[in-house]
Amino acid sequence: MKSIFDKISIKSSRLVTKTYSTSFSLGISFLSKRFQDPIYAVYGFVRLADEIVDSFHGYPKRQLLEEFKEETYKSINRGISTNLILNSFQQVVHEYNIDHSSIETFLKSMEMDLMLNTYTQDGYENYILGSAEVVGLMCLRVFVEGDNQQYEKLKPYAMKLGSAFQKINFLRDFRADKEDLGRIYFPQMKDNDFTEEVKKEIELDILKDFESGYQGIKLLPKDTRFGVYVAYIYYSRLLNKITQLPAQKIIEERIRISNKQKYALFFGSYLRHSLNML
Repeated sequence: MKSIFDKISIKSSRLVTKTYSTSFSLGISFLSKRFQDPIYAVYGFVRLADEIVDSFHGYPKRQLLEEFKEETYKSINRGISTNLILNSFQQVVHEYNIDHSSIETFLKSMEMDLMLNTYTQDGYENYILGSAEVVGLMCLRVFVEGDNQQYEKLKPYAMKLGSAFQKINFLRDFRADKEDLGRIYFPQMKDNDFTEEVKKEIELDILKDFESGYQGIKLLPKDTRFGVYVAYIYYSRLLNKITQLPAQKIIEERIRISNKQKYALFFGSYLRHSLNML
């Protein structure tokens, strides 16, 4: 029965999410139940594409990504795929009317990771648009459940929040991106030099995105607000930890929030949410 296959598909997306990101999984768990599986499906799709370009070393990444891209469009057109992750994703695309342009923009950003090692300002902005901002828009399509007026109202906030998250990821993963993948995303770096001044400029840019993104969180439907707020709190604490460290520390090691600290953050977030203190 097709329904059994569909259940296996979403379980696969859920497994991918929980295996690759405990933080994101916890955020999803705080969403209303009806939103959890669709967001797992979106994350599973995004993560699989990201893994092709980031970790499939020794394999034909460009060919694998092109095949993944072709299969993505086939799955959407057919309404089914034997790829379990794509099968659950295409269902969400159809059910929530996710823009095909968002999917295309995301996949283009994955292609950029195979072509570019350093970024101009335009390239940096285009990469963030595809790798983060449109992913936020895919999730927003799920959250508004077909309310186009609400989607358009919340769209700029969702993009800013996604942008902030991605820029923090760049800081957190700076060493791995530079040493393991040979990538430098920040155009502010002159001669590949990550100075205290460059670090401060990036942090201030992120704070502006965060300020706008937080305003959008307060406007989200109640059933989705807390889950997104949890992600916001996690990234806020991560950014706060990064700002207190010297630039050399960011170059040398990946900055983390321990699981114990994460749970404490999420508990505090729940109290704020319960008391309507968002």
